[in-house]
Order: sequence, then structure tokens, then C-alpha cells
Amino acid sequence: MNELKEKILRAIAKDSKIAAEELAIRLGCTKEELVTAIAEMEADKVICGYPTLIDWDKVSDEKVTALIELKVTPQRGQGFDKIAERIYKFDEVESVYLMSGGFDLTVIIRGKSMKEVSRFVFEKLAPMESIQSTATHFVLKKYKDQGLIMQFESDDERIQMNF
Repeated sequence: MNELKEKILRAIAKDSKIAAEELAIRLGCTKEELVTAIAEMEADKVICGYPTLIDWDKVSDEKVTALIELKVTPQRGQGFDKIAERIYKFDEVESVYLMSGGFDLTVIIRGKSMKEVSRFVFEKLAPMESIQSTATHFVLKKYKDQGLIMQFESDDERIQMNF
């Protein structure tokens, strides 16, 4: 991958809404070069989409995020891919990662409540024949997500004392 494409990726990872004209100026290229490079990376599936990062804590439609650790039995000839595919097809699932260490897959889901997430785990995930065990962790607060700081103001109201 050439240097321009790497610079484009770093820039749009931080702000995908930046205007093409402004980004071209920042990167020292023409708008046409920029648009062509982005189109090539989209066609090659280097750029897979442009999701919006939402702070659900500031919206009335609050969501619960859970990370679920799965120990699974890989399927003969297909490894973990087939089970991961079955899992990522559920609408509730945001992400699925193959992991190293004490468990095999991490599944990230977002639900309306802890009860809804729990129901997903015991009704859909746990009964799957390849799943050996699950461990669900609920996100209590996000400080930084996808490289962006989520908490902009400090809640520390202590008075500084100098002696």
C-alpha cells in the first residue's frame, strides 16, 4: 500500500466526514487523487464502511453493551470460521473476534437491557453445539471508544488546596 493511502486511512479513521477538498489539502494531494485512492480501497474492501460512533449514554434510547467470551469446539475442516459465521449473522451481534489466550471468540452485542443480553446468551449462543462455555461482561462506562474520548468533561469538583 502506498504512503498516500495509509495517510488517508489514518485521517478518515479519526473523522470520516471530513470534506474531500479539506483532506486533499491536509495530505498534499489533489482531490482527484484522493477520490481515486478511496474508491480503490473501497473496491479492494480495505475500507469496509463508515459507521458512526454514538454515545448511547446521551440518548434516551440507552443501550447496554456486553462482551461475551466463548470457548468453542472448532469444526473439522473449517476451524472457527463456520461457528463465527453463524454467530455474526444474529442481528444483536456487532462484532466477533477470534482470540488467543483463555477463550476462543469474543462476541460484542448491544441490547436494550441486561435481561435482553442475558436472554440472547442463554437462548441463542449457549445452546449451539460448538459452544463449550460463555462468560458475559457488561460495559459499565466507556472512556474511549474506537480512538475517540467519550468523556469530555471531568466530574471532579474538588477544590485544589495549596499549603
